[in-house]
Amino acid sequence: GIRNPQGMAMNPWSDTLWLNEHGPRGGDEINLVQKGKNYGWPLATHGINYSGLPIPEAKGKTLEGTEAPLFVWAKSPAVSGMAFYNAPTFPQWQHRLFIGALKDTSLIVLKVDGNKVTEQERILGDRGKRIRDVRVGPDGYLYVLTD
Repeated sequence: GIRNPQGMAMNPWSDTLWLNEHGPRGGDEINLVQKGKNYGWPLATHGINYSGLPIPEAKGKTLEGTEAPLFVWAKSPAVSGMAFYNAPTFPQWQHRLFIGALKDTSLIVLKVDGNKVTEQERILGDRGKRIRDVRVGPDGYLYVLTD
């Protein structure tokens, strides 16, 4: 189960496919996509219904036979498009995954080590713009699309 996929990108350091998705109220997550795996929705979730009530089908945050998320936001930023930065233009951005946030109106920056997220920060939140997509151009610049 995948609930509401928003962004997908290849991790250039581990050659793996990453997918982010909206949870319901909370529980946005990143999954490492692998053939034949079950990512849990709606049986395993970190979110609740918009009404505040539990998801009726949910059995917990994790469930045997499903893959645990690589990374979870308990409070939903409403993730959107994403891109790994692997260009020489800004060396300080190497090993970073940039993810747009619709609700939080920020750009989420995750430091990545292999298939693990080791740090998180948010930038551009003061602009008040819903970030819809993120791409790294052939020039090595980071391009951000807003609503």
